[in-house]
Amino acid sequence: MAERPTLVDPPIEELLHKVGDSKFTLVAVSAIRAREINEYYNGLGSGHGSVIPPQVSSLSNKSLSLAMEELFQGKLEFHRPTSDELENERVEAEAKERARLDANNDLDAFTDALRDA
Repeated sequence: MAERPTLVDPPIEELLHKVGDSKFTLVAVSAIRAREINEYYNGLGSGHGSVIPPQVSSLSNKSLSLAMEELFQGKLEFHRPTSDELENERVEAEAKERARLDANNDLDAFTDALRDA
């Protein structure tokens, strides 16, 4: 573990570059991961093991600092979905919903037929 030369380490400019030069995205990605790190520490001993532990060794014990260090070291990746990916996801969700409704309608028709028989 090395000493930190400044308070802003890793440098914000380099972190911004890793998430597409958006401060809002940097905040959102870091905050989401920081919550996961908090969940990991709060859930220790519960046996769940569903959250990934911190992926970096650090002098900091703050979850947000750990999240930013993970991002800086390439341990945390961010992918912004394209409009095509979002559209495909929407179409798939609509197809699943249609299939669910069709199954419910089939079940309703079946129970109606049984009742009428």
